[in-house]
Amino acid sequence: MSFAAAPRRPSGGAPRARRRSPLGVAVVAVAVVIAALLLLAQFWTEVMWFDQLGFSRVIWTEWGMRAALFAAGFLIMGGAVFWSFTAAYRSRPIYAPSTPEQATLDQYREAVEPLRRVVMIAAPVLVGFFAGVAASAQWRTVLLAFNSEPFGRTDPEFDIDLGFFVFTLPALRFGVGFLISVVVIAGIAGVITHYLYGGLRVGPAAAGGPRTTTAARVHLAVIGAVLLLLVAANYWLDRYSILTNAGDRFDGASYADVHAVIPAKGILTVVAVFVALLFVVTAFRGDWRLPAIGVGLMVVSAIAIGGIYPAVVQRFQVNPNAQELESEYIQRNIDATLSAFGIDDVEKEQYDATTEAEEGALRSDADTAASIRLLDPQIVSPSFRQLQQNKQYYNFNDSLSVDKYQIDGESRDTVIAVRELNLAGLGQDQRNWVNDHTVYTHGYGVVAAYGNQPGPDGRPAFFEGGIPSQGAITDLEGEYEPRIYFSPSTDTYSIVGKPESDPRDPWELDYQADDADDGGQVNTTFTGDAGPDVGAFGSKLLYALKFGEEQILFSDRVTSESQILYDRDPQARVSKVAPWLTLDNRVYPAVVDGRVKWIVDAYTTSDAVPYSTSTPLDEAVADTLTQQQGGAVLLPEEVNYIRNSVKATVDAYDGSVDLYAWDDQDPILKAWTNVFPAAVKPMEEISGDLMSHLRYPEDMFKVQRTLLSQYHVTDSAEFFSGQDFWNNPADPTSDTTPAPLQPPYYLTLQMPGQEESTFSLTSTFIPGGNTDREVLTGFLAVDADAGSEDGVKSEDYGKLRLLELPRDTTVPGPGQVQNNFDSNPTISEQLNILQIGASTVRRGNQLTLPVGGGLLYVQPVYIQSTGGTQFPLLRKVLVSFGDDIGFADTLDEALDQVFGGDSGAQAGDAGTAEDEAPTAPPDDAEPGTEPTTEPSTEPSTEPSGDTGEEPGAGAPTSELDAALREAADAMEDANAAQRAGDWAAYGEAQDRLQQALEDAIAAEEAQQG
Repeated sequence: MSFAAAPRRPSGGAPRARRRSPLGVAVVAVAVVIAALLLLAQFWTEVMWFDQLGFSRVIWTEWGMRAALFAAGFLIMGGAVFWSFTAAYRSRPIYAPSTPEQATLDQYREAVEPLRRVVMIAAPVLVGFFAGVAASAQWRTVLLAFNSEPFGRTDPEFDIDLGFFVFTLPALRFGVGFLISVVVIAGIAGVITHYLYGGLRVGPAAAGGPRTTTAARVHLAVIGAVLLLLVAANYWLDRYSILTNAGDRFDGASYADVHAVIPAKGILTVVAVFVALLFVVTAFRGDWRLPAIGVGLMVVSAIAIGGIYPAVVQRFQVNPNAQELESEYIQRNIDATLSAFGIDDVEKEQYDATTEAEEGALRSDADTAASIRLLDPQIVSPSFRQLQQNKQYYNFNDSLSVDKYQIDGESRDTVIAVRELNLAGLGQDQRNWVNDHTVYTHGYGVVAAYGNQPGPDGRPAFFEGGIPSQGAITDLEGEYEPRIYFSPSTDTYSIVGKPESDPRDPWELDYQADDADDGGQVNTTFTGDAGPDVGAFGSKLLYALKFGEEQILFSDRVTSESQILYDRDPQARVSKVAPWLTLDNRVYPAVVDGRVKWIVDAYTTSDAVPYSTSTPLDEAVADTLTQQQGGAVLLPEEVNYIRNSVKATVDAYDGSVDLYAWDDQDPILKAWTNVFPAAVKPMEEISGDLMSHLRYPEDMFKVQRTLLSQYHVTDSAEFFSGQDFWNNPADPTSDTTPAPLQPPYYLTLQMPGQEESTFSLTSTFIPGGNTDREVLTGFLAVDADAGSEDGVKSEDYGKLRLLELPRDTTVPGPGQVQNNFDSNPTISEQLNILQIGASTVRRGNQLTLPVGGGLLYVQPVYIQSTGGTQFPLLRKVLVSFGDDIGFADTLDEALDQVFGGDSGAQAGDAGTAEDEAPTAPPDDAEPGTEPTTEPSTEPSTEPSGDTGEEPGAGAPTSELDAALREAADAMEDANAAQRAGDWAAYGEAQDRLQQALEDAIAAEEAQQG
C-alpha cells in the first residue's frame, strides 16, 4: 500500500470563482471595525489612565513582557508540535505491510486525510495559544530573574545566596517545566502521526522485523533523549526546592531530606542522563531494548532510592531519635523564619505581672492612662453619620481609622473619617446620568474626634468637622483642600472640569449653605489634573464604548477641558500602578501638607526563602476587622518572606499616586526598582508632616504575631516539644460562632522599659494547644510612630517588644475578662437597666495595657436605640485588673473603683461625668459653627450645623442619664444593705430603685417621642 500522496481531485476544469456579496463584505468590514474599537476602548483607555498618572512605563513593561512570553511560549510549543507532526508525516513509509492492523488504520487515514492540513496547523496553533497564555502569566517571575539582587545571606545547606532561591530558581523551574510539557505534547503528536501512517506498529510484526521505520525511530528517540535530559534537570532543581518543603513539624529540609532525599535526587539525575544517552544510542543502532531497560531502571531507582530509602531513614533512624537528629534543622527553620518575617530582633522581657490592684498603682503610668482610647472606631461610625454626615449623599466608612494629631502642642490619639460621596443616598428621582456623573462628583472634608475623651451625652468629641471644614486640623494646616474625589467607596466614574471661558456657572455640587447665591447651593469646578482628558471626539468615543454610555459622546457637559475620573479606590489605584506589590487590607486617611491623603501600606513577598515557614496570608490577617470588611483584599496563598517595603499615598483631590521606598535594603524591592527605575521615590522625599501620619501596618503585625505564637521559642529542643506554644485570642466581643481573632489595636502607651509613651500597635497571647483555659501568656507591642522629620524614619519605629508572663501566675486573658464582666451580678443588673425600653447595649473593643505592674483591661459600653434614629452613645466604661472590676460612667471613675479609690492617674475623660448635654443645633444654624478643641467640662456645639438628621439630644437624654445613675446607686446600696443585714435600708433602696426605673422609662419614652 502506498501513502505517497493523497487522492487527486477528478479533473473537470477549474472551478468557477464564487462571487462575493458586497453586503457580506460590508458586514464583515463593519464587524472588524467595531471589534477593533471595542478592543481599543479597553486597551488604549488603560494607556491613557497610566499616562495621566505618570506610570506609563509600568503598563508598557508589563504588556511588553507578557507579549514576549506569549510569543515565545506560542512559538516554542506550536513550533515543536508542528515540527513533530510534519516530520512524522513526511517520513511516513511509502509502502506499509499488509496486516489486519494496517487495514483498520486505512479507514482512519481516509477519514483524516481531508482534514489533515487543517489539523496539522490548527492543533499547534491551539496548544501554542494556551502555552503562550500560561507563559505570559509568569511575567513577574521572568522580570525578577533578569533583575535579581543578592540577599547578602546564604542558605545553610548549599551555601548559595538566597537570591538564587527567590529570583533564579522559580524561573528555572518554570522554564524546565514548560519545556517538559512541550516535549511531551510534541512526542504525543509524533507518536500518533507515526502510528497512523505506518511508521510505528504496535501489533504483531514479522519475525525479526522492526516495529518502527528508521525515521520514526530517530524522531522518537531524539524526543525521548531530550525529555530525559529535562527530567534530569528537574531532579537536579528538586535538590534546591526541597529547602522550602512544608513538613509536619517545621518547614525546610529535614534530617531525612538532607541525608536521603537530596542525595537520591542527585543519583536520579545521573540515572536520567544515562537513560537519555541510551535513547541517543537507539537512534543510531535501532535497538529499543536498551532504553526500555534504562527507563525501567529509572522507575525502580525512583521508587527505591527516591521513595523507599528516605522512608526507611525517616522511620527507623529519625523517628526514634527525632529531637536529637532534627535539632539542627529545626534551628535552621527558626533562624530563617525569624529573619524572613522581621521578628529576629524582638525585645523580650519577663513581665512579673501582679493581679493585686493597689491604690495609686497608675501613678507611674499617668501618660498612658490619660491616653486610653474610649472611642471604638468599629462602633462609632453611625454616630459620625448622624452628627456629621450633613447630607444624604455623603457617608462614612463602617470602620473608621485611628491616627494622631498635634493639638495645642500635644499629640492626641484621634478617630478620623472622610466624608465620602454616596450616590446610593440619593432618591430615585435624583438619579440620572447628569447627576450621577457630573453634579455629585465628590465628597467633602474629614471629621475627627478625640479618641480618649467623649463629648457631652456620650457623643464623640469632635475637634474637626463641618462644611465648610473647621476645627483644629484646619487651623493646624492653615486651610486644606477638603474635596474628596477619590475614596474607597467611590465606585463610579465622574466627568469634571470646564473651560474658564465657558459662560455657564459651575455645576459640580460642593455643599449647601443658606447664604449661597444659587438657591442655597455652592458649586465648584475641578481644577486639578486627575484623570485622562476626554474632550476630544476620539476619547469621548472610546470612553462611551468602555462604560457603555452614549451620554459621554453627546452631553454638552463633556467639554474640551473635561477629565474622566475612574478607578477611584486608593487601593485599586496603587494595585494597578504597582502590580508587583501586595497591599494591606487597611487604607487610612490623613490631612498632610494641606491635602487629604489616603495612605496604603504595601509589601514585597516571596514563598521561596529556604527553611522559612510558609504562612497562609489570608488566614494570618483574618480577624473581626476583615470579617466586618467582607473579607481580605487579594493576597498570595502562601508567603515565607514579607517586608513592608513601600508606603503609598493617593491624593484624595487629584488621585495622584506616590510610592516611597520604606525599606530600601529589601532585595525584592531593589529588583523591582531595577525593572521600574522611576516608579518608587526615595524615603528622603517624605515630608515631616506625612511622616508623622505613617504607622506600622496592621497586616504585617498580624502575620508577625501569628508567627510569634510559636517562634517566641528560639531553642530547637523546646520548639520540638511545642509545650510553650501560644495562640492569639478570639475576639471576646464577637457574636459570631466561631469567633474570629481579636484584632490588634492602636494605642498610645508606655511599655515597661520605655522612657516615654508612644503610638503603638498591640496584641495579646493565650496558651496554645487544645485547651479552653484562657489566661494571658504574652503581650506584644510594636512602636508604630514613624517620627516627624523630613525623610527620616524614627529610630524606634518597628521595634517589637514582647512581654512574657510567668508560667506560675494566672493573669486573666481577654475571654476570662469578658466572662467576668458579663457574669458580674451588679454589672449585669445595670446593663439590663440600660437596655430597658427601645435600647440595646453594644460592647466596644476590649483594650489591654501593661500598666500598674500588671495588665489592665478597658472596654467602653455604648447604648443605642433599637428603632428610629440609631447611633451609639458612650454611657459606661468597664475596667478590669486581676480579679477587680470597675464599672462607671467614666473611665476615670472606673479606674478609681479598681485601684482602691485613687488610681494615681487621671484618664482622658476625667471630670466629664457631670457635663450638661448640649441642646441640638437649630435647623437654620450657620454651617460654619466651629467645633470645640477641648471638650471637657464645658458643653460643646457640634460642628457643621445642619446634620441632615435629628440628633436626639437634649433634656430627655439628660434625665435618662440621671435616672440610670440613680438606679445604679440604688442597686449598690441595696446590695450593701443586704450584705450588712440592714433590711430597713434595703427596703428604702428598693423603693429608690423602683422610682429610678420609672423615671428612666419615662425619660426613654420622651426621648423616643
